[in-house]
Amino acid sequence: MPRSESTPSRSGETSPSRYPGERLGLPESGRRSVARVGRRIGALAIDWAIASVIALAIFGQTQWMPLLIFLAMQILFIATIGGSIGHRLLGMQLVPLRGGYVGLWRPIVRSVLLCLAIPALIWDSDQRGFHDVVAGTVLIRV
Repeated sequence: MPRSESTPSRSGETSPSRYPGERLGLPESGRRSVARVGRRIGALAIDWAIASVIALAIFGQTQWMPLLIFLAMQILFIATIGGSIGHRLLGMQLVPLRGGYVGLWRPIVRSVLLCLAIPALIWDSDQRGFHDVVAGTVLIRV
C-alpha cells in the first residue's frame, strides 16, 4: 500500500498537524481555535504587570511577591472566570480538553508549572505548553 503524506512511516509516529489544534478537533482559526503565541505573550505581560503593581503598592520593592501574586491571580481567575485578566482582555479562555468546568486542581497545577517557566517553554505541535498538557487544558480564542 503506498504511503501518503499523512500516513505514519513507522509504528508510534504521528503525522504532523496542518495547524495547531487539528489533533484536538479544534478549528484552524476564529472562535474556539488554539490561541497563538502573540496573544499568550501579551496576556502574560498584562498579568505580570498587574501582579508587579499590586506587589509594589502593598509590599514595596520585594523579590518574590510579584511571582506569588501572579500565582494567586492565575489560580483565582482561571478557576472563576476561565482565564487570567490578560487572557480575558485578549479574548482567550482556558478550557479542559474533555469539556466542562476547569475546576480548581487544573489551575493550581497549571499555574505552579507556569511559574517554574521551563514547562511553559516546552510546547507540543498544538502550541500547548507542558503546563497545559499536564493539566489537560487548552487556551482557546473566544
